[in-house]
This record gives sequence, structure tokens and C-alpha cells, in this order.
Amino acid sequence: MLPGLGYFLLFHYGALAGNVIAFKEYVPFDGLWNSPWVGLDNFRRMFEDTAFWDAVLNTLWIAVLQIVFYFPVPLGLALLLHSLTWSSVRRFVQSVAYLPHFISWVIVVALFQQVLGDTGLLNSGLDGLGLHTVDIIGNPDAFRPLVVAQVIWKDAGWGTIIFLAALAQVDEQQYEAAAIDGAGPWRRFWHVTLPAIRPVVVLLLIMRLGDILSVGFEQMLLQRDAVGPEAAEIIDTFVYYQGIVGGDYGFAAAAGLFKGVVGALLVYAANKVAHRLGEQGVYK
Repeated sequence: MLPGLGYFLLFHYGALAGNVIAFKEYVPFDGLWNSPWVGLDNFRRMFEDTAFWDAVLNTLWIAVLQIVFYFPVPLGLALLLHSLTWSSVRRFVQSVAYLPHFISWVIVVALFQQVLGDTGLLNSGLDGLGLHTVDIIGNPDAFRPLVVAQVIWKDAGWGTIIFLAALAQVDEQQYEAAAIDGAGPWRRFWHVTLPAIRPVVVLLLIMRLGDILSVGFEQMLLQRDAVGPEAAEIIDTFVYYQGIVGGDYGFAAAAGLFKGVVGALLVYAANKVAHRLGEQGVYK
């Protein structure tokens, strides 16, 4: 465990000290401690910046869509895989479903552009049939459903791993007893499967809520120019363009710290709700 523990101590907990630049007018040449202290000025500017709130709103919209439409997909796929009786077929389907997770976002976005772009496969087929073409990739109104579809295609298979592990722990005798009592597939799912995997579902949902403001930096950055910042700007890209590109490091650090604090509060609140509902949550 020591290498993994050292990684987290150095690059996660140790890096927290860098958040001090959110309270400074950070100048790289002056260093971390010699840069002038400005207190809460960076946060005041951040809360008064309409572009920041637009990025927050975009982030929340995409996060809610991902929770509603993406989160149930791995569970449903895991249930389908678990129901397969032929182990060889199950392993083949699992391997195919896992594969997109290991493809970088650069390749994923390029694939979607080749299929749904202005000159992509879809429009080539429509044009060949004499029909009206549509540029889905460059349409700001279609951007949010598009990014959710990309996440589902890329990570739904990988997300089934934990659910499959939880389903493997369900006692088969409970299914047999329920079937003998006349329970159909839906009742067996509702009264046997769902109660057995509910702690895992609650745990993953809490962790997802804590990460709700992180909706995919690379994915958004690669498509931001195609649809414009009004549709694709999120907190992570806002921090990137303000800090790395614009050089306003203190202001960008304030936005990043705001995101981290909100995520921590959401985890704490969701965990409290889980306790009230009788679940263990992330911690007791």
C-alpha cells in the first residue's frame, strides 16, 4: 500500500497547500510566498463575474443529465450481463463493453466527429439520399445530449464492474425461493436484487454527487471551439482559460477551490441523508 499511499499524500493532500494562491495575486516569478496577499478579492471578482456563473450553470446542467441518463445505464447493463447463462458469451460482451473506456477522449471525440460531424458518415448518407443534412457536432443546442451520449458509450461498460461484483454476492437461493412463491422477474428484481445491491448504488451515487462539478475537462475542451463557450464552458475549462491561458492564477485557483468545497459539502450532505435512510454511505 505504501506506493499508493505516497501518491495520494504527495499529489493530493500535499498539493492542497497550493490553494493559498487563491488568496494572493500570484506571480510565478515572485514565487508562492512572495506574491502579494489580496485576501478575498479573487473570490469577490469570481462571484461578480457572469462568465463564471454561466460556467457553473453549464456544469450543473451537464452533471444532472449525466446522473439521470448515465448513472442507471451501468446498472441496467450489469443486470443484463448477470442474466446471461453462457459464460463465454458474457465474457465476450464484457470485453467489448469495457474497451471504449481505454480509448482517450481525443479518439472518442474524433470518432463522433467522423460519424456526426458536418462532413461525417451520417451527413454523407443523408446527402446521398437527397435529404437535408444536420451538423450535430457543431450545434450548441445538441451539445448537452451529445456529451452525455459520449460518456455513456465510453464508460457504461466499465461502470458495470462494481455492480457485477455486487450482483455476484446475491444468494441464488433467494431467487429460487422468490420464484417458488410466484414472483416474476420484475418482483425478483425489486424484492431480491435491488435490496442486495442498494448499499453499492447509494455509495456510488454519493461519490458521483461529490464529483458533480467535474464533468469531463478533456471532453469539453476538445469540443469547446466547435459549439462556443456559451454551450461548452464548464468550471474546469473556465479555470484553464483564466489561469493557464490568461495567467490570472489567483482568480482561477479561487474558482477551483470553490468547486472543491462545494463537492466536499455535497458528499457530507449526501452521506448524512444516506444515514437517515438507514444506509452506511461512504463512512459511518
